[in-house]
Amino acid sequence: MSILGDQARTSLKNILEALLLASGEPLSLATIASVFTDEEQPGNAKIGKALQELGADYEERGLELKQVANGYRLQVRQEVNPWVSRLREERPQRYSRALLETLALIAYRQPITRGDIEEVRGVSVRSNIIRTLQEREWIRVIGHRDVPGKPALFGTTKVFLDYFNLMSLDDLPSLAEIMDMGSLEPELDLEPVRQGSREQGDPQEAAATSGSA
Repeated sequence: MSILGDQARTSLKNILEALLLASGEPLSLATIASVFTDEEQPGNAKIGKALQELGADYEERGLELKQVANGYRLQVRQEVNPWVSRLREERPQRYSRALLETLALIAYRQPITRGDIEEVRGVSVRSNIIRTLQEREWIRVIGHRDVPGKPALFGTTKVFLDYFNLMSLDDLPSLAEIMDMGSLEPELDLEPVRQGSREQGDPQEAAATSGSA
């Protein structure tokens, strides 16, 4: 049985690399620490140092070590994604301008109600847009406004931050940088919704996309 650090292949850095590659989601320091027994426990300081060294190892490679809201993950570098994307059998799902504007308003003005969004956009927000954002786990209800009807207040989630490679909302680009809402679409044109989580679009919304919301 291998022991932590008894050989090069079981160094802390190699173990962290294996954990990150095997995980389908970002790993927090607490989650990483939980895989070690009390006798093996390296501590957060050593784990952090090993992660820094691992990140340096990937500096000139097609993968990168990225810290996002929920922890650390190994991911394909943006520069090589055009080639990696050709492996996908399905065409990446695209999203309508209406959905992107709704998501942006929630991200930048949260907490915000559906009525607030409609007031800014000047048109009603279709239920399928809110449903898709919730099924993606990009937004959630974070409370209710204390007015008649108690409308739901929406905010973004850590899944939203992870998806867009953000540590916190402070990392969002300025509104001036995204005044052209179309510039957001390439960032969203990445992968299809999980099975069972497809947005049921309508003809008006679908006209702005390649076949989705």
